[in-house]
Amino acid sequence: MVEAAVLATTALALVTVSFPFYLYGAWIIIENDPVTWAVLVRHLKYIATGLLLTTGPILLWMAPRLFERLSGLQAMHAVFGVQAYAFLFFALTGIVRIFQAKHRYNLYGEPDRDVDLDDLDENMGAWRFRLRIGVIGYLLCWLIAYALGVARYGLIYL
Repeated sequence: MVEAAVLATTALALVTVSFPFYLYGAWIIIENDPVTWAVLVRHLKYIATGLLLTTGPILLWMAPRLFERLSGLQAMHAVFGVQAYAFLFFALTGIVRIFQAKHRYNLYGEPDRDVDLDDLDENMGAWRFRLRIGVIGYLLCWLIAYALGVARYGLIYL
């Protein structure tokens, strides 16, 4: 039981540490206008680190133990976690298209060009909507899953 508590504490710590990476990655994009290639790469480094810190414990600790002591709390934790990744995938469907359009017009290389993003493609508004909804959905579901996971941790290991 001590080994499980140590592994669960490590998983909780890693997931907890991931949240500041998400916040800082978002702040980088919000604070920089225009978004250059260097800004985008810097943003993605922080977001990828946050995703790695969250996804690692999910794949190595949480998912293999999902059905060991399945309870309502654990099921809700898993549902919101899976939903968070579904929203992330939804956001990626917008991100990829926005990236392609901006890359096509070299807006990462020459970011100071006076071009409205909505003029790059007739679907840009929909892609940006996907991105916003996906990111907001991911963060909300992530926070709910995190809170449920902390509650579950407290019930089992404290």
